Amino acid sequence: MFKFRLYVAGDAQNSVDAIANLTAICRKYLPDRYDIEIMDVFLVPARALADGIFLTPTLVKLAPAPIRRIIGSLSHTALVLQALGLEASAA
Repeated sequence: MFKFRLYVAGDAQNSVDAIANLTAICRKYLPDRYDIEIMDVFLVPARALADGIFLTPTLVKLAPAPIRRIIGSLSHTALVLQALGLEASAA
């Protein structure tokens, strides 16, 4: 099971795009094997700071290890898969 936490800034366009792109990637490459938690930094700023989030959108892959982070709208699927270590799983 893959666990992701996506930090967003309200309904900013990059945040909306990141949610849509992550959802599409998970549906295609990790069907029924993922959980996405959305954290809006406007609603939980203390949590974002405690987690070391200074830019949005930021994706954190929590499981399986290792933990990985990606900043941006996640629009380049191949790069996102590579950064998350999923290229082997996607094949």
